[in-house]
Amino acid sequence: MEKDRVILLADMNAFFASVEQLCNPNLRGKPVLVGGSPSKRSVVAAASYEARPYGIRSGMSLMEALKLCPDAVLVEGNPAKYVDASRRAFRIFMDYTDQMEIYSIDECFLDVAATQDMFGGAWEIARAIKRRLRAELGLTCSIGIAPNKMLAKLASGMQKPDGLTQIKREEVKELLENLPVEKLHGIGDKLRTRLARLGIITAGELGRASRDRLKREFGILGEIMHDMGNGFDRSPITPYHSQPDVKSMGHLYTLSRNTRDWNLVSRHLLRLSEMVGRRLREQGYAGRTITLVLRYADMHTFSRQKSLSEHLDDGYAIYQAALSILLQRTKDKRAVRLVGVCASNLAKEVRQMNLFADPRQRVLLNAVDAINDKYGDFTIKRASLVDLKSSVKSHGFGGKQLNHEHRF
Repeated sequence: MEKDRVILLADMNAFFASVEQLCNPNLRGKPVLVGGSPSKRSVVAAASYEARPYGIRSGMSLMEALKLCPDAVLVEGNPAKYVDASRRAFRIFMDYTDQMEIYSIDECFLDVAATQDMFGGAWEIARAIKRRLRAELGLTCSIGIAPNKMLAKLASGMQKPDGLTQIKREEVKELLENLPVEKLHGIGDKLRTRLARLGIITAGELGRASRDRLKREFGILGEIMHDMGNGFDRSPITPYHSQPDVKSMGHLYTLSRNTRDWNLVSRHLLRLSEMVGRRLREQGYAGRTITLVLRYADMHTFSRQKSLSEHLDDGYAIYQAALSILLQRTKDKRAVRLVGVCASNLAKEVRQMNLFADPRQRVLLNAVDAINDKYGDFTIKRASLVDLKSSVKSHGFGGKQLNHEHRF
């Protein structure tokens, strides 16, 4: 038997699109698509609920979405706005428990077992959160309440938008009996197809299946799915203040068009390196191993590391290390599709020393960070990046990503 927990999953409704509609009243009531340019390799990062009846979903190509709904309003993604709204929402959540796990930029798990009596119970906490989000931020969310994270995630999707659903322990068996397995978070099309070959269609059937058989077929994942079919999920809440140290930080970017222009590739590499450096400084890390990633038009991926004698947290120094690897690839005639850079072998609270023997350079870098924090990424940037087009900048939370630029 699982230890008694009371878990809330708060899921902001059509978050990016809702923020855009909030910032621009002319967009309210209209089908809004958040993404990049339809002339480039771009996807729908978010679709407002007015766009959903047309069959438009996140992850769909923009060109396909606009065919389904030619009247949709396309808005270029602005991650700075979404991060700001997300932080404001999370501050509201923290008023009800410190056992809060940030799941993505628009989703958050809360364990209120220890605090629910202070606020009249989990249901009242959920209602208070929804009221405050609407009153203070003008946003809505759907909340699921359950004994564990998996069931809370399931509950949060049962009434959208702006829903509130609670799954009680005594209701779990009946709820799962006829629930399609793909409704369980983590079971996608491939797993659904493999389970169907075993005659397993519903969560109830998954829970009754032989645990040993599932383990033979799927390994440790089979045991996890067996627990899921029985409504069990022992994964803990990992509070935001005790997240484990990260192992690496990096960014990937898929170019709008394949290119053999190494100057263009190097400029994108500089921009990505600056983004990595900023994230390192923001979280108090520095990295000693720099990895360059290239993917060619034939989908072959090249990756090579360079380990250094010092830890770096400055984007330009990271770029120079990655560039030294890139320059060894310029004889390759294949067109480049994707470029990425990663810093690993991280140390916390270690500052790059050699580059900043002159303390004024560190002061300058801190000033640039402060301005970009306040006004948005790349408000101040290097001259070589001024005319470099990139439809989307990276945001500060891991889950959902915009366009074809990703952090890792």
